Amino acid sequence: MIIKPMVRNNICINAHPEGCALETRRQIESILLRRAAYDRLAGPKTVLVVGCSTGYGLASRIVAAFGFGATTLGVSFERSPSESSAGTPGWYNNRTFDDEAAAAALRGRSFDGDAFSSGMKDQVIAAAREMGLRFDLVVYSLASPVRTDPVTGAVYRSVIKPIGGVYRGKTVDPFSKALSLAEVQPATAEEIAQTVKVMGGEDWELWIDALREADALSPSAVTVAYSYVGPELSWPIYRDGTIGRAKAHLEETARRLSSSGAIRAYVSINKALVTRASAVIPVIPLYVSVLYKVMKERGIHEDCIDQMDRLFRDRLYSGAKPAVDSEGRIRIDELEMGAAVQAEVGARIARVDDSDLSKLADVEGFRLDFLRAHGFAVDGVDYEADISPLSSHSGAGAAAPRDASVKG
Repeated sequence: MIIKPMVRNNICINAHPEGCALETRRQIESILLRRAAYDRLAGPKTVLVVGCSTGYGLASRIVAAFGFGATTLGVSFERSPSESSAGTPGWYNNRTFDDEAAAAALRGRSFDGDAFSSGMKDQVIAAAREMGLRFDLVVYSLASPVRTDPVTGAVYRSVIKPIGGVYRGKTVDPFSKALSLAEVQPATAEEIAQTVKVMGGEDWELWIDALREADALSPSAVTVAYSYVGPELSWPIYRDGTIGRAKAHLEETARRLSSSGAIRAYVSINKALVTRASAVIPVIPLYVSVLYKVMKERGIHEDCIDQMDRLFRDRLYSGAKPAVDSEGRIRIDELEMGAAVQAEVGARIARVDDSDLSKLADVEGFRLDFLRAHGFAVDGVDYEADISPLSSHSGAGAAAPRDASVKG
């Protein structure tokens, strides 16, 4: 079948196998080109990435494996393809990673299932024991709208809403390129609590506790989770809203984990990038589009793999203790949040209208990055070609876990 992007209400509900594979290989190749820089550093040898299939999680796993040569275990929850429908982007990304890792004789396993569940934690621990592993680094990069409590069975759903008042802000539709004023009603107390349950640090702490109790952490183990701060103009809907409340809990969790003495825990504040959900978050499409324009003009734009390359080489494994801000957080968003960049972004957003949108913002860049996250708009892919949704170099429907290498 010929696979075209299916975008409904600014959410893409399918993926292109070859486009996803090519984008994953592109990230791998970019790290291989920098391999000499990694060879000079003492990096992690065994890494677990919870939320490994897209975005910062996938980039983290690529850096760990193809930069430092680490054994990597990855966990994500994917929808498998069928003869008539495509799987999730992560389904194809994971299989491409497994293929490339096997070709490079890198050890690893990929697990497909609910990372929030106790059963998945048990599977990973069992695999670590079987492989004789203790993790030097645990990356927590899970992004999900829904979480089932592993003890009570309660289902929690996250929302992106302001707290305490209605939010109104300028935004742009990246597909129609139409500017509009977004209005979002404030969250209820229940919505706030549920968002913290899904996107806060509770599950991160459960993972670390389970690994520690199973003696699956090395004595010098480090764990890192990812977050975002952003500019003040986004705070009403983000940092001061439900997501921000969850991220505050994530940061509290890092401090609690570190104080336990069993592991060093960090939250890394990363740059704003286009994700699979970015197009539906009020204000974010316009802010990121303007930010892209400004940072590209200044030659300082970075994508996921660039950010993780800097996090691993310059912060986590530079040989020195990672520099942190007053809240104890690693900041690799410093280029985005630089005073000159933010002043220019703020000025452009204040004056942008339909007549000068293309001059002041890179809406097309936002749209293309959104599509590429699903395997579309990738250079070198023939999108008119007849292809099976089951297309995968690792084969279709392989049972989890999958060995990324036959090397023992």
